[in-house]
Amino acid sequence: MSALADIEQVLQDYFDGLYHCDTDRLARVFHPRAIYATADDGEALLHRTMEEYFPVVDARESPASRNETRRDSIDAIDLAGANTAHARVRCSIGARDFTDFLSLVRTDGRWQIISKVFEIRPN
Repeated sequence: MSALADIEQVLQDYFDGLYHCDTDRLARVFHPRAIYATADDGEALLHRTMEEYFPVVDARESPASRNETRRDSIDAIDLAGANTAHARVRCSIGARDFTDFLSLVRTDGRWQIISKVFEIRPN
């Protein structure tokens, strides 16, 4: 597979993990030392590690369980080199639309998300 196809698969697994609130799947696509961040709720920065983020996902009612229509897409993937990439993706959960900027690294032969920085918009 090409780097682009490998990254697209990681992003599809990311979308599936969010839609099903499947933290086992998310743990495969996020590097264990990844960060999750937004300043969307005002001036304060929200920053979480994966240890802090996964319990939040586990506590959610999944969009799949509510039979929500899937609304996720990849806007762009930029390769910086053989081991670093950036993706801009969009997805919706409930009444909120998310634009995510995902930085990815390739370590041990596989791509993983090392940071998620996002913006929330009501839909």
